[in-house]
Amino acid sequence: MSQHNSNPESHPSTLRAILDNRPSYLSFGTAWLLGHGAYALSRGDDPVLRLPSAVPSILLISGLLTAMIITSIVSMRAQRSATGKDAVVGKLLAVSWLVGFSGLFFIITALGSALSQDDLKMLLWPTGSGLIVGLLYLAGGAAYRDVLQYTLGAWLALTSSAALLLDGASPYWVLALAGGGSYLVAAALEPRRRAAAPAA
Repeated sequence: MSQHNSNPESHPSTLRAILDNRPSYLSFGTAWLLGHGAYALSRGDDPVLRLPSAVPSILLISGLLTAMIITSIVSMRAQRSATGKDAVVGKLLAVSWLVGFSGLFFIITALGSALSQDDLKMLLWPTGSGLIVGLLYLAGGAAYRDVLQYTLGAWLALTSSAALLLDGASPYWVLALAGGGSYLVAAALEPRRRAAAPAA
């Protein structure tokens, strides 16, 4: 007579066991370091480098687009092998990215129109994006019990928001070093997280 083990903890999440966040963390970390770093170097009264105004934006936008494509590919591959609740959670989290950034677009557009300050919009986009990404990582980390992703999300949300308290090129230095650097640290720790995931 066969026995059926009904304990859900005995069936580790397919998505948690397969998903490797290193490509995503490395690509986002590189985009933050290069994009925000270029802003930091070229901003302020006495910039370190005098770059054409379009260069930092091109570096950041192209880097983020590349990172999002890489993340989508990794997520879709993992999603194909996910079943049940994991599949539903993965789809809901994917839609959450669209919802979060759409909401951010409306807020910044409305504030930009009301205050007519281009510098404010230029600062709100990177810091607001860091907040949204951080909150989404918090949700993903909680859903999959991924402490590393949860910790990264908390760090990004707090440092990106706190960067608004600074002026000049300082906010961009925070985003580049504290934000981009944290992605690279997470990428280095990801193999350990994955190795421990099946036993969780």
